[in-house]
Amino acid sequence: MELLLPEIGLVVFQTIAFLLLMFVLAKFAWKPILASIKEREHTIDEALNQAELAKQEMVRLAAQNEETMKQARAERDLILKEAKTLKDSIVNEAKQQAHAEGAKLIEKARIEIENQKKAALAELKNQVSTLSIDIAERVLRGQLADKAKQQELVAGLLKDVELN
Repeated sequence: MELLLPEIGLVVFQTIAFLLLMFVLAKFAWKPILASIKEREHTIDEALNQAELAKQEMVRLAAQNEETMKQARAERDLILKEAKTLKDSIVNEAKQQAHAEGAKLIEKARIEIENQKKAALAELKNQVSTLSIDIAERVLRGQLADKAKQQELVAGLLKDVELN
């Protein structure tokens, strides 16, 4: 029971020790502890502000990145469109050139065929005329071999000349 009922001297001594401890702590420890707590609080506030600024910067950068991506897509689409237009014009130009060259070749072949045809006709006419002369010569030799036939032919030719 002694522990439950302390003596008055012990209570006074403990109270004085407690007050002395409080005085020493208030004089030397509380100010640095409070300064440390305030500094820690200030550091936390500053870190939170920095985090908020970083968050805002990230949002701004994300928006800027999205805008840059939109521009890049637009440029890519424009480049692809220009490339397609250029490809189409090159293909059309190549087709036109091929068509023109084909037409030239066809015209050249037609002219060559026409020249060959004319040459063949000229050769055929020469052969026909030579053959006709040979046939006429043979016929005339056969008819003119006889003196009476010659005089008859001359008389017939003279009648034709007089009538014309």
